[in-house]
Amino acid sequence: MSSLPNTHEVLLRNAHLLDGRVAILGLSDPGLLPQCPSAGLAMTEHAGVYKSMAPHTKWQQCFGYDTEGLSAGAFDTVIVFLPKARAELTLRLAMAQFLGRQDVNLVLIGEKKEGIAGGSKQFLQAVPDGMKIDSARHCQVWSGTNSQPYDAFVLEDYLEWTPITCAGVEVSVAGLPGVFSEGELDGGTRLLLENLAEKPLSGEKVLDFACGAGVIGSWLQGHRRAAGDEPGVVDGVDVQAQAVACARATYEKAGASGEIFAEDGLAGLNGRWQAVVTNPPFHSGVKTDTSMTEQFIRQVARHLVPGGELRLVANSFLPYEALMQQFIGPVQTLAQDKRFTVYRAFQRMPR
Repeated sequence: MSSLPNTHEVLLRNAHLLDGRVAILGLSDPGLLPQCPSAGLAMTEHAGVYKSMAPHTKWQQCFGYDTEGLSAGAFDTVIVFLPKARAELTLRLAMAQFLGRQDVNLVLIGEKKEGIAGGSKQFLQAVPDGMKIDSARHCQVWSGTNSQPYDAFVLEDYLEWTPITCAGVEVSVAGLPGVFSEGELDGGTRLLLENLAEKPLSGEKVLDFACGAGVIGSWLQGHRRAAGDEPGVVDGVDVQAQAVACARATYEKAGASGEIFAEDGLAGLNGRWQAVVTNPPFHSGVKTDTSMTEQFIRQVARHLVPGGELRLVANSFLPYEALMQQFIGPVQTLAQDKRFTVYRAFQRMPR
């Protein structure tokens, strides 16, 4: 049996904190749940973890920060695991203050290498009497009183809108803490969009993998409209609940067509697309992690129609070109700057 993440092990080391009805926010391994002394609510913003929670029927299961059906002050203890994107801690603490009853225990657990030192300062702003109660497995545990409970927590209240313009097309993009929170188009996506304007995709039915806030799909349809073409449909898929929420909001405001799926990779998707476009992430917390994109390249061929196109932008040092050649077809370099490269490969036609 594989060991739990350090943060989960440290919670079990402090099992005396799991008093009464417990809410756990930011679960990353459902293996924690049967080891807890009692059940309660478990929230994860990761689509794969959420699906794997299904057998744990004693626990109320929550995907992301949508609190529909949840009541204020319903829990006696709230555990908050430090998120990989520190900006997201704003949401987790607010949800904790909403779910916890007045004066109950709020607990923050995080790894040192992922920024618990800074996270604890944020925790103390929400929980003024908080204090560090344990340090183990390269983690810290902070605990304090929910003296400032929230009567309501609505995710839409945290949405911020940013207009971005590329190749003459403007899109208003929804952002949440940790998703499009910098408020500007990143260099890789800009290079990709400029390349799509110069060398348009031929397919009417497109999939945006790791769609984030829905920038590519909404921009692509806006560009096609501006050119007098049919906008087509651009579906999107992302693993993170906040990204899915942002992408759906961006699409709605832009009048874009397409479904936004919450999935961990392509395995849960059915169907084929004429083109797949992506600016995939390569970080997992503070580490470089290309495993998700490598798995995507291995799987994407079965989701492309014969002759369908993959258009991918990535940091030039990442090892994707050989994988695309192996699993999809001959690769072309369409655009390049000092940091990023745009690649294109067409699905090999069956013989």
